[in-house]
Amino acid sequence: MDHKTIMTGAAALMMFLGGQAANAQMIPQSGQAAEAQMMPQAEQTEMQKVFTLKECMEYAISNSTKVRIQQATNGDNQVARRDAILAAFTPSISGDAYVYSNFGRTIDPESNTYISSTSFNNAWSVSAGINLFNGFEAVNNLRITKTSKAMGISQEQQIKDQICLATIEAYCNVVYYTRLNGILKDQVETAENSLKLAKRQEELGQKGYADVVQMAADLADKEYQLVTAQNSLNDAYITLKDVMFWPITEPLEIDGSIAEDADWQYEGMLQNEADERTVIEKAKSTLPDIFIAIGTMDNARMELRTAKWQIAPSLSLYAGWSTSYYTYPGQEGYVPVPFWNQFRNNGGEYVQLSLSIPIFDRLSRHSNVARKKNAYRRATAEYEQKVREVEAEVSRAIQDRDGASAAFIQADKRADVQEEAYRLNKKKFEQGLISSIEFHTASDTYLNAMAERLNAMLQYQIKKKVVAYYNGIHYLDQE
Repeated sequence: MDHKTIMTGAAALMMFLGGQAANAQMIPQSGQAAEAQMMPQAEQTEMQKVFTLKECMEYAISNSTKVRIQQATNGDNQVARRDAILAAFTPSISGDAYVYSNFGRTIDPESNTYISSTSFNNAWSVSAGINLFNGFEAVNNLRITKTSKAMGISQEQQIKDQICLATIEAYCNVVYYTRLNGILKDQVETAENSLKLAKRQEELGQKGYADVVQMAADLADKEYQLVTAQNSLNDAYITLKDVMFWPITEPLEIDGSIAEDADWQYEGMLQNEADERTVIEKAKSTLPDIFIAIGTMDNARMELRTAKWQIAPSLSLYAGWSTSYYTYPGQEGYVPVPFWNQFRNNGGEYVQLSLSIPIFDRLSRHSNVARKKNAYRRATAEYEQKVREVEAEVSRAIQDRDGASAAFIQADKRADVQEEAYRLNKKKFEQGLISSIEFHTASDTYLNAMAERLNAMLQYQIKKKVVAYYNGIHYLDQE
């Protein structure tokens, strides 16, 4: 499973300090007031609320078309399960009735000779049949449909987990760019004040024109970075709305407290949690991917057994009852036997035991067995491959979580030091003790440190949730 991550510190440095702009479009706002008036009150209330991460995941799952498609497939699996049960334990029953009238020459049922007359005939029949032995096909179909039903439930859970992970990543991207916008707005405000101070100092002869130009360039650079960050934020919102199946043109407010300073940032980071082998075994016993691979392998084995038994004879039992009524309307002197008398007297029953022995069918049954063997070998190999992939994914996820934890701790320490250094350099610049170039360098270093700290914090949260998911806790059940 490949996990997308939010922007790394190096990428943030290139984008916001190197000046690379993201191609994002602003969310259209025109016509939203009119659309809001047409919405039901409940929908308007939902649009105005602030969504937490868990609420975003719940909304995404409840509105996902992929989930609805899989639920429809699960409905088909339930129907197939019912059909397999009925086919194994109940006979097929059918009833027939017909009426016809014949004009001209016909056979007299009483004398069995041809006569020229008009006749009326009516017949009824009921028949039933059941397979007594068909190579255990019915029994194997029961097992196959039971496994398919369980696989459908696992596939639905797999889709929900994928939606939750995509929502977490999109949510963290929005939080990242929202916080980055706040940092850049402060930087722009500081750059504006520094430019005003430099102009005033130039008037007093304390600064040269080159210093003023440098501060103006610094302000333009910060404003450009802010516009780029705002565009990236708009693009991140569009991505989150798309994952959640939220109306693209409607505003979405989310709770950004996940990025606030709190004690949770360090809780558990340095503690010894479940070891790697325990998490791997837990993942192999809980992940929907493993259940699906096992179900596919089990069904392939059942289909192989069915194909092998198709070479054996099949035995079926049939039974039926029929009766008829006839008369010659308009024939002079003819008195028909009463209907109910004919109904009883013409009735007949039959019981049939049928044995079918395959002799030669151009080796189609043998070819089917060969194909099922290949399908079973393929399913077995795919299961082993999936287990191997899960083991590698869990190991990589644990390593990524531990690496993200260490990176955040260092980024947090670095940001604290850079914040203090920036505060001191700002005072020195106001006092004229450092040049505008030195202050610009200090400002960029501080901005980069804050961006990388924010990125490392959100990276750690994503990696931590992924490991918890592998340890048997679904994303919606995590705090």
